[in-house]
Amino acid sequence: MKIRFVGDSCCEFPEEFQSKYNCVRVPLTIEIGEHTIVDDDTFDQADFLKRVADYPKCPRSSCPSPEMFMEAYDCDADYIFVSTLSAELSGSYNSAELARKLYEEEKGSKKIHVFNSCSASCGELQVLMKAAEYMEAGLSFEETIERTERFINNDLCTYFVLESLETLRKNGRLSRLKSLAAAALNIKPICAGDKGTIVQLAIARGMKNALNKMIDISLEKVKNTEERILLIAHCNCRKRAEEVLSSYIKKAAFAKTIILDTAGISSLYAGDGGIIVTF
Repeated sequence: MKIRFVGDSCCEFPEEFQSKYNCVRVPLTIEIGEHTIVDDDTFDQADFLKRVADYPKCPRSSCPSPEMFMEAYDCDADYIFVSTLSAELSGSYNSAELARKLYEEEKGSKKIHVFNSCSASCGELQVLMKAAEYMEAGLSFEETIERTERFINNDLCTYFVLESLETLRKNGRLSRLKSLAAAALNIKPICAGDKGTIVQLAIARGMKNALNKMIDISLEKVKNTEERILLIAHCNCRKRAEEVLSSYIKKAAFAKTIILDTAGISSLYAGDGGIIVTF
């Protein structure tokens, strides 16, 4: 049976996973004033960050159309697994799910399942990697869906520390955040995903202290790290991501670790210097 893994463009695929499996990213778009950026393989992070820094207002993002997802489904795969941005934060999930229904009504020749990752960025990848693990273990399509949904609901953990929350705030993504950090005091909030929304867990002064606190909080939450894949996504701060990885592996063992560069949408919301962690 042929399998295709589909993510919206907030999902960053590592080269190893991309080459091993039939992976497709369906692009969102970003508007910086009158300039539109398609979040596909042409995305230039350096140019993007410069445009954002020079733009006085807040950039906006738009989810893919159902037709774009349908194009991703139109292939010779028998099974298609899709992972999208949290449905609580984006319309991407609804678009992908509508595309699934339309595709099955029109063609009905393959099995498609759309996962609401309840996360973003490397959290979306975690979902597809878990589905791949179950399929490789010989589970059926239905069993893979059941166990992956259980992983999303009970086990998947997403944490992040950003230099600024302004883009998230201005785009209405912080409805459950208790308070906003004071930029003048260099206070950084440690945030996490909670059933698809963003919550603040703690605060710390300075990025280094915030990242260290994030690491400690996350390891208190997850005990069976040796069974988990640690994914770290960074926006233009590879050295910082490597330091976070080093701190994690000094304190816990993991089945595998991967560092990823953020693509367009993740770069928009994480911002220059942002770190996202999932396992």
